[in-house]
Amino acid sequence: MDRRAFLSATAAVAATSLLSGGAQAQSVPKVQNVVMIHGLFADGSCWTEVIARLQRKGLNATAVQNPLTSLQAAVDATKDVLSWQQGPTVLVGHSFGGVIISEAGVDPKISSLVYVAARAPEVGEEYAALTAKYPAPPVATGIIWENDWGRLGEEAFLRDFAGDLPAEKARLLYAVQSPFRRSLLAGKTTNAAWRSKPSFYAVSTEDRVINPDLQRFTAKRMGAKTIEVKASHLGFISQPDAIAGLILEAAGQA
Repeated sequence: MDRRAFLSATAAVAATSLLSGGAQAQSVPKVQNVVMIHGLFADGSCWTEVIARLQRKGLNATAVQNPLTSLQAAVDATKDVLSWQQGPTVLVGHSFGGVIISEAGVDPKISSLVYVAARAPEVGEEYAALTAKYPAPPVATGIIWENDWGRLGEEAFLRDFAGDLPAEKARLLYAVQSPFRRSLLAGKTTNAAWRSKPSFYAVSTEDRVINPDLQRFTAKRMGAKTIEVKASHLGFISQPDAIAGLILEAAGQA
């Protein structure tokens, strides 16, 4: 094999290694719409850093205000926002938002899925049974419950949830966190959209909410194109360029 042929073969192997399987091997169309869903301890404003970057690229980006009351209510809120989109759309979920995009992402309008330090369950999967295979995340001890509504205490929020953000920024996010209803965690998916849609995953390597090794397992099981970001659970705030870049790739805009 001559040098040119060798270099061509090497490049092909390197490119193939970026694709970890299945649906991701499909090409993604160039789309203009992105819909983003937040998880627990947050609200839609947490996406502003990423939204700003997508808007500068000319994309139409919208954040869902997840009610955090039940899985069905969250899916319904997502479907409402999807109904506004004109044309193919990338659906993005952070943390528990990954459950929602796994359920709602079967919509034929969805061109691809992006999971950001997110859950991505199989149909009907018990998340507690899956997480039990990994060390318990530190954040779990910081949840405060009152009348079936949960929220993170300030210490846990700053240390475990937003640990790589400046304290001033983290306190602002703490002040606007939305409480979640216990019943939200009881919902089970009836779809696993990642089985049929090209999927992308951003692993947060310093995560204290979802074990990074669990994230890696999830991404591998999905066959997702995967990046790793040295970040807390809020990598889309501390590392918005990396997350926006992955979304642009999922939108065929990279």
